[in-house]
Amino acid sequence: MTSCKVQYSFTGINVNAETMSINTFFYEADNGPADLAATFTDQIRDYFQQNTNIQLVDDGGELLFEGSVSDYRLSPVAQTAGQNLNGFNTTAQTRLTITVSVTFTNLNEPSADFTRNFSFFSDFDADQAIQDVEEELVNEIYENIILNIFNASVANW
Repeated sequence: MTSCKVQYSFTGINVNAETMSINTFFYEADNGPADLAATFTDQIRDYFQQNTNIQLVDDGGELLFEGSVSDYRLSPVAQTAGQNLNGFNTTAQTRLTITVSVTFTNLNEPSADFTRNFSFFSDFDADQAIQDVEEELVNEIYENIILNIFNASVANW
């Protein structure tokens, strides 16, 4: 008799590992708050601990995540018909885009390894100062980036 083994869990994890290491991410963007990488590192560690039963270890994990916050960019979107006092066209919204470069190593399944950029954006009203909305936007963007990293690495989507 033969039998099939199907990996399934209620958390959606499709990986065979007991330990993981998430190294501190570096900050390599040209602008933005200096604590962006530390914030990302904390949030990704928290997410994986809350959504997997894989033990987080400082070094030597079967799964390894490392990388950097590589881009932080503000750009105008939703141009309006009006002009400001200097004669420049104005915009109704500004877009914050953050990119995180990730290298994922799976010691048990090297074919699952990858190095990829994960990017997400959020728009806000142009009449708001970035300092007033930045924390909320960064958290929203990081939530989406981390979910995409989770799906690409341990959920195998």
